[in-house]
Order: sequence, then structure tokens, then C-alpha cells
Amino acid sequence: MTTFFKVDDLELTDERFFLIAGPCVIEEEGLTREIAAEAKKICLELGIPFIFKASFDKANRSSIHSPRGPGIAEGLPILDKIKTGLNVPVLSDIHEPWQAETAAHVLSIIQIPAFLSRQTDLLLAAARTDLPLNIKKSQLMSPDDMFLAVKKTADVGNRRVMLTERGTFFGYNNLVVDFRSIPRMKESGCPVVMDATHAVQRPSGAGEISGGDPQFIPMLAAAGIAAGADGIFLEIHPHPEKALSDGTNSLPLSDLRPLLIRLQKLYNVR
Repeated sequence: MTTFFKVDDLELTDERFFLIAGPCVIEEEGLTREIAAEAKKICLELGIPFIFKASFDKANRSSIHSPRGPGIAEGLPILDKIKTGLNVPVLSDIHEPWQAETAAHVLSIIQIPAFLSRQTDLLLAAARTDLPLNIKKSQLMSPDDMFLAVKKTADVGNRRVMLTERGTFFGYNNLVVDFRSIPRMKESGCPVVMDATHAVQRPSGAGEISGGDPQFIPMLAAAGIAAGADGIFLEIHPHPEKALSDGTNSLPLSDLRPLLIRLQKLYNVR
């Protein structure tokens, strides 16, 4: 068994895959907690390490009118209540270097959004918090490019990094996953995560918002596990059609348990 690193009290190893899941953005506090509680319950029953994800701010929305979340001042206290009340690690993304130190007081993992994974100052600010990092591979970057992002964080002494595959631009408004990227990025020594929900996104494919093909989420998650992914990333919502962000590429919460059971079976035989 290989141990990657700890996230709060949660030890990530190659003995079982871990799950990062939650709504795209923090919504009403009660609903956000409800999603976290249900996902934790399912993962606890199945023995799957669980990290809750929700963004306090999505600064890269397609439209100026799209909901971005409550912001750092209102969003972090909600994540803190989920972290302490449910005893689960929490993850959110930052978009500017100044946010790193503030977010580190609450977050268990800092995420670097895909569009920003080449931004040196952002990577260094996040790395200097000494928290684990989840760096999402840009839609414009090759797997080999991610080795350079890892070197940047290592340069300031932070080697607790995971890398996430979320698809590559394939023409306009479309993403395609090259599953060779998973074993390639694992050569960095970092655990690799398959983001099976953003990978079905059609960026700006529905006019002012992104579209998606959510029927392919289970297939991409399963293919990610088969290709060697150490973790799975899912945006989940009890009513994706009502989600404030990324509803068109979210997994219905009711589908989470059967998907995780299927992924466990695949992971155990790979």
C-alpha cells in the first residue's frame, strides 16, 4: 500500500479511491449541508474517503449574469460549519493569490482552477499555506505541462499535490478526455483525480451558459478508474436542473450510491 498524504485526519492511499464531490457553488446553507451530509453518509457506508467540494466564488463564469456563489466572506463560514459539524475535509478554489491565506484558515485543500493552473503567483501563494493542493489540468495543457506546475509548488516546499484531469478543448464548445493523461500524470508521483462531471461540459455551449452531456458521467468515471485514477471528482446536486451553476454537467445525488458501488468493483479488479 502506498500512502500519498493526509488531508486533515483523512489518509489518502492507493488501497481505495477517494471521492471529491459537492455542488459547483455554495448554495443556500441548509441545502449545501444536506448535500454534504448525504454524500458523507453514502461514502461512510461504502468505506470511501470523502472530501466535500463547493466553491465560494466561481470567477470564471461564462456570463456576467451567471451566479458566482456567496463570495469568500460569506462562503468560508458555511464551509467551516460543514467541516466541523460533519467532520469532513472541505475543498474550494481560489482565483487570486491574496485569497490563499484567508481561505487556508478554513479549507482542508486549496484547489487551483483549470484556467489558472499556469499562474505562477497563484500556485506559489497556495503552496505557501502548506495545505494540500488540487491542481486541475487546464483544457489547454498537456499532461507533461503539469509536471511544471508540480515543480513550482515543490520549489516552496509543498509536495502534497494532487492533479485532476478534466478534459481538453476539442474545437469550440467541446471537451474530450485523453485517458493517457492519467498514467502520464501519475509519473509525477502525485495522486491523480478524474473529474467526470466537468469532462462532459460543453463550455459556453448553451449560449450564455455552459451545456453538458451528463449521461456520459458514469462512463467517464469508470474509464478514469480503469485508467488508474486514484480519486474521482463529481459535481452532485439533488436537482441538477435547479443548480445555480453547472447543473447541465452535474450528477443527480440519487445516482451517487450506485455509481460509487460500480466504481469500487472496478477499482478492486484493476
